[in-house]
Amino acid sequence: MKLFSVLSMALFGSAAAFAPAPVVNSRAVAPVNMAAADGEFYIDQNRRNLMNLILVGSAAVTVGGLAVPYILFFLPPSAGGGGAGISAKDALGNDLFEKEYLTTHRVGDHSLAQGLKGDATYLIVKEDGTLEDFGLNAVCTHLGCVVPWSAPNNKFMCPCHGSQYSATGAVVRGPAPLPLALAHRTTDEAGTIIFSPWTETDFRTEGKPWWM
Repeated sequence: MKLFSVLSMALFGSAAAFAPAPVVNSRAVAPVNMAAADGEFYIDQNRRNLMNLILVGSAAVTVGGLAVPYILFFLPPSAGGGGAGISAKDALGNDLFEKEYLTTHRVGDHSLAQGLKGDATYLIVKEDGTLEDFGLNAVCTHLGCVVPWSAPNNKFMCPCHGSQYSATGAVVRGPAPLPLALAHRTTDEAGTIIFSPWTETDFRTEGKPWWM
């Protein structure tokens, strides 16, 4: 009997082990409140307008960044001119005096000074050791780079886009569309070097000065 009871219990345990698990009624799970979900993710009209403004603003900045350099390509920068004569100054803002200047600058020298409107302007020492009676604005008429003087080539050569100018500032090679702006160069009674606006005919083009 005891052996029979033990066998019966073993068979019952084995059957229970392979019994299927109870099925959970999925219908008992509470449905998601769609109204609440809709409310959480709903974007009102004000937000839509704000996002549209951000999108339009971003596009305008991008287009403007591309358009401005393109327009400036066809417009020469402002240079020289305007107002009465002013004294030429060095990099520290000190007045330049002709006698002292010529003791430190040799024949053929092309050095920069502060000219009209504070623009960098070349003072030129002629072959006879005196100053040229005009100054040349150093701002390139292409896109506004400062054009250095190349003594070996005897001309101004812009490092930005390859424009070249003669010793008088006339265009030798583009893309610069116009010559360097002129300024009158004189000396007052105190010996100070003076720049004044050039308003008459441009002797290089025989036309009106473009910078006026």
